[in-house]
Amino acid sequence: MPEKLALLGGQPISPTIPTWPVRDEREEQALIEVVRSGVYGGYPEPAPHAARFAADFAEMHDAAYAISCANGTITMTTALLAAGIGWGDEVIVPSITFAATAWAPMSVGAVPIICDIDPKTFCLDAEALESIITDRTRAIIPVHLGATIADLDAIMAVAQKHNLIVIEDCAHAHGGKWRDKGAGSWGHFGSFSMQLTKTLTSGEGGLITTNDALYAETCHSLIDCGRPKDAAEEVYHLGANYRITEFQAALLEVGLTRLLDQQAIRSGNMHYSDERLNNTEGMCPQWVDPRVTRRPGYTYITQFDPSAFNGINSKQFAAALVAEGFPCGTGNPPMHRYDLLQLTDKNSFVYRNFKDRLDFASMHFPVAEKASQSTIWVAHQMFLGGTDLVDSFVEAIEKVRVNSKSLQDYH
Repeated sequence: MPEKLALLGGQPISPTIPTWPVRDEREEQALIEVVRSGVYGGYPEPAPHAARFAADFAEMHDAAYAISCANGTITMTTALLAAGIGWGDEVIVPSITFAATAWAPMSVGAVPIICDIDPKTFCLDAEALESIITDRTRAIIPVHLGATIADLDAIMAVAQKHNLIVIEDCAHAHGGKWRDKGAGSWGHFGSFSMQLTKTLTSGEGGLITTNDALYAETCHSLIDCGRPKDAAEEVYHLGANYRITEFQAALLEVGLTRLLDQQAIRSGNMHYSDERLNNTEGMCPQWVDPRVTRRPGYTYITQFDPSAFNGINSKQFAAALVAEGFPCGTGNPPMHRYDLLQLTDKNSFVYRNFKDRLDFASMHFPVAEKASQSTIWVAHQMFLGGTDLVDSFVEAIEKVRVNSKSLQDYH
């Protein structure tokens, strides 16, 4: 029998977790070159490093155009504005995602409409999608969550049928491919985040992909204070300064050279973890559709059966794993229960005007609610190690299972 849990005074497993972000002298040299150039900011837009990074990223993800931005939230806002989505329009978002996915529509005066998730992938439920489309629906923001990709075939078919804009939220999906075509190149737009924890990072940063030349031109204008980007330099937009700096772009250029090698290591270790957990009592890892031909790997999500763990919840489970030395968490709560989205007349002009469509208290999304109590999210850097690290993780899960009764009163 495994010894007492570290959370309750036992000896931790204490694995050696790879550090993140990965960096070496190449980052240092890139930043020195920016300093010496004197070109620190993003103006004129796009600045040299930002333009090169965007072009290389677009090519890697099979997109015609890419626009480097300040972060992975404004990328979605910019895409919505470029598509002409605004006051009172409805934008469908999944029930499990980061708050930014719902905030972006509200930032342009639109209303996020929540759709439940698929119980195997935890991505937007493509079967439930069509049932919540109304005559006010203008867009869908599917999220490629964790280490998989949403059902783009089904989502794009629904979007085409109803003439809807698709903005792929690819904050977790750097390097991912669906049927051998890059994440972010299927919808009208792709939105990528380069925040510190992401698999490609400059601390903060973002990028928009698109295959439409006019959308690309409009996005460039919107993030550059509305300056015209058309050939005649005549078309202005109501934009703001959401440019990326040259320091960030230089870091991303270096990070991009490592991305696919790191992705391959993570993918292999995550596949091995899938095999181990599928043979571990009470565990069921996130399902990866075989149409995902290059698996992204931001967060490894696995579900557990509470009945096999004496009824403990995800908060108790994650706390026990963290105490053993594994970088785990409970993930994001369902959108309608998210602390960051508790709207009132005072803090949201969208809620003030459309509260009949934003009555979160009356909403119920059973799959997301269950997942929030029974999933563990593991940070991607753990999967940059070897299979021995995965073995230690499975050992920790078994240690929790055997000792789970002692966690029932932990808060």
